Amino acid sequence: MIIENLLERSKMTKYRLALQAGIPHATLNDICSGKTRLEKCSAETVYKLAKALGVSMELLTEGGILQAERERAFEYGLPDYLQHDLDAYKEGLKSHSGLIDCLWGELYGSINMAEISEGVITAEHANYLRRKYLYGTGI
Repeated sequence: MIIENLLERSKMTKYRLALQAGIPHATLNDICSGKTRLEKCSAETVYKLAKALGVSMELLTEGGILQAERERAFEYGLPDYLQHDLDAYKEGLKSHSGLIDCLWGELYGSINMAEISEGVITAEHANYLRRKYLYGTGI
């Protein structure tokens, strides 16, 4: 199960995850044992688990989609301001804009706002966008 894999990767116990997520330990045990399907849980429970694990809600509810599919999903469904700045930055790269440093700064700020100020993307999501577009690792 995806939660158990994430727990193992982060060296976290189920008890610690339940505490960090603010959900009953019994609920988490039911999810991990298969007694309760995560897809049947409330959005709030899924959100709390995803946030505590540092992953997107989609990753949890879709049973661990392939890395490439998940990364592709990280570039869609963004808040309007972040999508606008990402598209402007991509276009600036393509057209060799003289304002690329300004576009870089706008995108950097928008990623931070979406992650830190508004909490509409996870840290994993934000780090993906930073690595791919701002730090040139090209993922």
